[in-house]
Amino acid sequence: MGHETPTTWRSALRAAGLAYLFSRLCVMIGAALIAAELRADENVRIEKFGSSPWADPDYARKVIPKNALRPMLDVLTSWDGVWYLRIVRLGYPTFVRPNVDYDVWDARAAFFPLYPASVKVLDAVLPGGDIEAALLLNFVLGGIAVWLVGLLARRLYGESVALKAMVLMAMFPGAFVLSFAYTEALLIVLAAGCLWALGERRWWLAGSLAALATATRPNGVALIAACAVAAGLAVKERREWRSVVALVLSPLGSVGFMLWIDHKVAERGVWFRVQTEAWGEGTSFGWTAVRRTAKAIAHPLSSPTNTITLASVAALVLLVWFLRRHHLPAPMVAYSAAVVVLMLLPATVTARPRFLYTAFPLLIPAAVWLDRDRRGWWTWAMASCAAGLVALTTLYGAYGAIP
Repeated sequence: MGHETPTTWRSALRAAGLAYLFSRLCVMIGAALIAAELRADENVRIEKFGSSPWADPDYARKVIPKNALRPMLDVLTSWDGVWYLRIVRLGYPTFVRPNVDYDVWDARAAFFPLYPASVKVLDAVLPGGDIEAALLLNFVLGGIAVWLVGLLARRLYGESVALKAMVLMAMFPGAFVLSFAYTEALLIVLAAGCLWALGERRWWLAGSLAALATATRPNGVALIAACAVAAGLAVKERREWRSVVALVLSPLGSVGFMLWIDHKVAERGVWFRVQTEAWGEGTSFGWTAVRRTAKAIAHPLSSPTNTITLASVAALVLLVWFLRRHHLPAPMVAYSAAVVVLMLLPATVTARPRFLYTAFPLLIPAAVWLDRDRRGWWTWAMASCAAGLVALTTLYGAYGAIP
């Protein structure tokens, strides 16, 4: 790897920043398309959403406003965003009734605490409301995530690849989630920071960031695998036993939340019960992804959800192929593999662009391939990503698909 000048690196950051802003514009275009449709005819909303399993059961009955902002915000705070905002406003329940379902507000016990806690703090110090705080927080975190991925790629493959990795990070279709009131932006920042710290052998920092990540969302536990691999290599190669501190710290966020919510509602294992009863989650060991992918191939475009599953599986296969051609450090591979396993394991929600996006290290080998092997394909790749960003946002609001 060559030594890049600060001026050149600043130029790369400016270009990546512009790509990030453009990617946010693509998401807003998708949200605006839904807003325009919903404004045109209130009956469209009742027909398309009235019988759908929306996380917000009152969505179909909301009054259509006279401008597009409210419907756009509804899209950006829909599904899980509704539940995180409920936690911001109401906190966690003190009791979870038997046979809880997603129409009952007790079901918010299934959602991890770090993102809503961060939104609540930001809402307390900024004007506006909690919705604005949630979306602003993720906009800033998204920019930080793009920058951190650039640092990881720059260390491994140099500045040219780092620039493409940052642009891919901004434009990848799953990046729509950086503009939603979801937890992926926070997780990616913490995960990228942890992987950087592991590479620098800053074990306390890596473990602390991993602990925060495991308090952010369930697949944050993938960082435990990264810390375990990094510590194992450090001990084997250098007898660096202090590296084990990263592994010890990494699960504390998840474990702490589970113990805390059990104590708060006075029920052991309540998180797992809510996941099963309210959200119908179980394990399929990848069968759900296979079944939905097969249905999408047999009956193209018959189901937005199946089509999205097929696209996610195809993207995963392509990213793994890139990884085989251009390798990553073992901790990054371990983290990405764990994210993929956790994505395919559930029986209900399976392969999705936003879940695949949290395996962001896989975008670095893709950037290497586009920079060194197929430079002429870059324009087509970016055009496809931009179209994907708009399409996913539109599907999210228009058909009740869960990207």
